[in-house]
Amino acid sequence: MSEQIKEPPLPGLTTTDKLRMLLDITKKISRSLDLQEVLNQVMDTLDSLIPYDAAGIFVVKCDDKLAEEPCVFEAEAVRGYDIEELTNLHLKLGEGLIGQVALTAEPIISSDVRDNPIYINARGETRSEMVAPIISNTEVIGVFDLESDELNAYSTDDLEVLMLLASQVAIIIEKVMLHEQMIEKKRLEGQLEVARQVQLELLPPKDPQLAGYDISAYNFPTEEVSGDYYDWVKIYDDQIGLVIADVSGKGVPAALLMAFLRASLRAATHIGYSAHISMAKVNYLLWESIERNQFVTAFYGILDVSNKTLTYTNAGHNPPVLLKKNGDFSFMERGSVPLGMFRDTRYHDYYLTTEPGDVLVLYTDGVTEAQNLKGEEYGRERLAQSARTNHRLGARDLIMALYSEVLEWTEGRGATDDVTFFVIKAL
Repeated sequence: MSEQIKEPPLPGLTTTDKLRMLLDITKKISRSLDLQEVLNQVMDTLDSLIPYDAAGIFVVKCDDKLAEEPCVFEAEAVRGYDIEELTNLHLKLGEGLIGQVALTAEPIISSDVRDNPIYINARGETRSEMVAPIISNTEVIGVFDLESDELNAYSTDDLEVLMLLASQVAIIIEKVMLHEQMIEKKRLEGQLEVARQVQLELLPPKDPQLAGYDISAYNFPTEEVSGDYYDWVKIYDDQIGLVIADVSGKGVPAALLMAFLRASLRAATHIGYSAHISMAKVNYLLWESIERNQFVTAFYGILDVSNKTLTYTNAGHNPPVLLKKNGDFSFMERGSVPLGMFRDTRYHDYYLTTEPGDVLVLYTDGVTEAQNLKGEEYGRERLAQSARTNHRLGARDLIMALYSEVLEWTEGRGATDDVTFFVIKAL
């Protein structure tokens, strides 16, 4: 405490009376989970405990994004001040009696503020002041400030009562904050569930059936909602369009962007655009509609049974693994930048002629970026080796074998991002 003063006699109320009244105040404020209501109740009943001419509860608000002056005070409940003057005050940590208490966590009684060098005048009539910290888990989250027009208005007895009340207010504030966090958590969980349902509804319900090919795709979701997406659409009896994509971000925005991608790409496919034209059209629509920090990686191809050819284009997606019947493998590296990044990106068609026994493994980066306990990524080379080991399996069984290898690499923890496979096997 910065000043030692002589205790004046209590004005009519004994310490027992004050403690009883303090208990009544605590009971009242503990019933509410509305922070503003709680603080107003405290201010409305405080005068019966400790007389004041002006009083306020000031909460410390910090913004980690600000390099300078990240913490300031916000008046949550005040009485007796000129609101305009208080608004213009803008006290920071360490400034004035309030700022000093917030910085040191030590209470202050000033019997004559005019003699106190750190006092900042927010009210011309004030002569004495008492400030107590509001502490939660050893951290000052606010201050309690009482001001009087009389000199030497506050005693150490008053300070003890104010400190007790401040400790109760801290408990209530913490309870309210925890309640608000719980509500926010439930709200986010609800959003994630909606996004997950959107994601699942967009995925095709079954694998495509195409003569001469065994085709399967599967998404292994994490608890988070990501933007992994795969789809196939029948163009003609002997042709299907197929896509695997990864939308940047997570949660509802990623799910909505996935829905936009699906609608745009399906529209382009039904019109009959070639693979590279479809990608260019979708790219422009995305560039026009999404935020600049959003993008989509995608591999899109048209598989033709008649000539055993896959015509494809790659917009920044992970290079597929192509396995030949003899076990040799290669990565199909050709492609361009992700969708939505630039307005007039040009995409090109590439052609792959398939032979019986060839296996094409499409995947998302949740596979290659899965980490073991040492922080090492699974990587595409391990994926290719696993595909080569299991390439004689059917498409769906191959997917399950590949995912088992990823789980083994992560020692059962699974990937931190969604894992999606799309396997095309020529028979």
